[in-house]
Amino acid sequence: MRALKTMALAAGLIAASMAPSAADEWTPERPINIIVGFAAGGGTDATARLIASAAQEFFPVPLVVVNRPGASGTLAAELVANSEPNGLTLLVGGGSESTSVPNHLKTNYSLDQLRGVMRVNREHMVIVTKADSGLETAADIVEKAKADPGGLSYGSSGPGGILHSAFLVFEKEAGIEMTHVPFKGGAPALAALLGGHIDMTILTPADAAAQRDAGNVNVIATTSDRAEQLPDTASLQELGYDVNIENMKGLVVSADTPDEIVAYLEANFAKAMESETFAVLAKRANITPGYLDGQGFEQAMQKMSGSIKDALAN
Repeated sequence: MRALKTMALAAGLIAASMAPSAADEWTPERPINIIVGFAAGGGTDATARLIASAAQEFFPVPLVVVNRPGASGTLAAELVANSEPNGLTLLVGGGSESTSVPNHLKTNYSLDQLRGVMRVNREHMVIVTKADSGLETAADIVEKAKADPGGLSYGSSGPGGILHSAFLVFEKEAGIEMTHVPFKGGAPALAALLGGHIDMTILTPADAAAQRDAGNVNVIATTSDRAEQLPDTASLQELGYDVNIENMKGLVVSADTPDEIVAYLEANFAKAMESETFAVLAKRANITPGYLDGQGFEQAMQKMSGSIKDALAN
């Protein structure tokens, strides 16, 4: 009997020694690369550098922002989707490369190959028209578009992008048809609007407010919910059109990344978003935080992608 008790105690000690402890939790041992699918200086790059700077104190290894521009961010997304699932290669995703372009074009990855770590911020999008166009409300746009299908035109920052997709969903929900005019960026599209070459485009809330205050544009509606910079501007949803498209930015990894690695990344990046450093840097960069945990971020991306896919099917 004594021998049996001794054996049982020994077995228990062995099992306890094999059980995971806090000291055994995954921690990175090499630098973590945060991949940006666009050139330095843009909005996606700003988000990457914001979260990397604020989070560095919570990680034992360097957080390195790497710009891999090309093909509307899809080259970077493909790289991360097919990367080794070791938690060391992240993508700033949630925008065109995640939710819209794969619905328009064949890509070498899908949204299902990316797993959310956390959403960092969300950028509202605002439909604007030229100030003297006679298009002062969403109802004006819908009425004119129904009277002359294809007669109204809108500009975007490129085919398949998030701006183009927002207009497609609006067209579907309103039962209208308009003409898409792609440009190589938002600035050329705005210039075309102000020059009278197109009827509408989409701006950020800050740009929309500035152009409205200068007397250049009519602010029509946001494409998700109300923006804090434009509290009196209704959303398309409030106006009766089921449109919920916005330019989200957050961190994603390869979908096969183990749970414990994702949990570590999410916890430490979340600490960064709660820090004073993040608050100061976000204000300086004019970035509005929009935290969602990994699962919530995934669901938001999937929902947006689904609405764009439905619009393209009609």
